[in-house]
Amino acid sequence: MSDRDLSIGQVAQRTGLSVHALRLYEREGLFASEVRRDSAGRRVYSAWDVEWLANCVKFRASGMPLSTISRLAQLVREGSGNEAERLDLLREHRRHITEQLAQLGDCLDLVNAKVASYEEHLAAGATGDPWQQQPQPTASAER
Repeated sequence: MSDRDLSIGQVAQRTGLSVHALRLYEREGLFASEVRRDSAGRRVYSAWDVEWLANCVKFRASGMPLSTISRLAQLVREGSGNEAERLDLLREHRRHITEQLAQLGDCLDLVNAKVASYEEHLAAGATGDPWQQQPQPTASAER
């Protein structure tokens, strides 16, 4: 192994992925290049593999299915000539992320409104649940 080659433990440490996850990624075809082996059969990774894995972590965090990452990795392994398909995959995922962001924006608006209501409720010295209507006094109770 050269000074630039990395062991599976080193890659796990650099990417935050477990050794188990790295093996799964390899089995699922998620690497953009073939994982090399040293003379003892141990996995050997390059800095480029680590960079690709960092992208994969972000793809997964954004909701990209493993099957899509696998397809993208396969296209990268195949080399040039399929850039249009890569672009299509990425555009579709961008659309998915944009939809997620819109939904999260709606969720944030709701949470912000609730926070503001509770802040106003507590600042006014009110007690009780601000979301429950308080019973109105009846005419007989007012006498």
